[in-house]
Amino acid sequence: MIYLRKIVRSPGSATIVNAIATGYGSAFGINLDIIAKGKLNSTKIKCSTDVSTNTKLMELAIKEVINHYDIKTGAEITIESKLPQGSGLSSSSSLSNSVVSLMSSLISEEFNLKHLTDSEIINLAIDASVKAGVTITGAFDDATASYFGGITVTNNLKREIILKEKMENHKILIYMPEAISLTGESNVEKMKLLSPLVKIAFDLASKKEYFKALTLNGLLYSASLGFDTEIVMDALNNGALASGLSGTGSAIVAISDNQHNDDIYDVWTSYPGEIIETQVDNIGTRLIP
Repeated sequence: MIYLRKIVRSPGSATIVNAIATGYGSAFGINLDIIAKGKLNSTKIKCSTDVSTNTKLMELAIKEVINHYDIKTGAEITIESKLPQGSGLSSSSSLSNSVVSLMSSLISEEFNLKHLTDSEIINLAIDASVKAGVTITGAFDDATASYFGGITVTNNLKREIILKEKMENHKILIYMPEAISLTGESNVEKMKLLSPLVKIAFDLASKKEYFKALTLNGLLYSASLGFDTEIVMDALNNGALASGLSGTGSAIVAISDNQHNDDIYDVWTSYPGEIIETQVDNIGTRLIP
């Protein structure tokens, strides 16, 4: 039997408000993505990836979709990633979104079944991430920003989107230190101590004051998690519209305009690590023809 092959692309996202402290969050899509390629087969689940991470999340995402449809099938899926792992840029949400979306497309066409809805894809992807232990809150903010692109403001506890809109196509600079920080290993109780202040950042995001929210949130979580804020202050002093820690780190994001992008880049070169230049993603997770 000849099985169809399909390709799905899913972007990462950067944090506006981290939901760990309050259960409410906000994120926006960035143009660094994961590509999932694959097909069904008659027997086993086979996963491979070009990044140095295990395939547990991929396998769980595949099984979530198979169980949802209640069918018997195997799958062969390969992942190609431009997203740094363990960086706070939603690599897990992007991975699970891409795999669930790909599996839905393959199964619905192969078995003549209904394609999963946007909500079903996001929720099955989150379920897989929770079971894999790569998220604390379920990362509904990250998952929706990755899936839809643009900005989302969310109630992660209820998995509800409060606000969703496109974002102006700003330049994005990402500073990557040499160390990584895994969300699943973060000290939740320590972060929740800042919840009254993080709520202020969320209120700003709810009023669409995203730049203020991102900077305040980033400074608060940096203080809680022990990240140096000097690099954030350097970005702001050199014209960044906003700058702060993404997720639980280690990535630090700066939003800039064309006029100040080079200035921020230049001052960040004095720090050890890598600087990634990208832009906002308003497209989201999509099947590639």
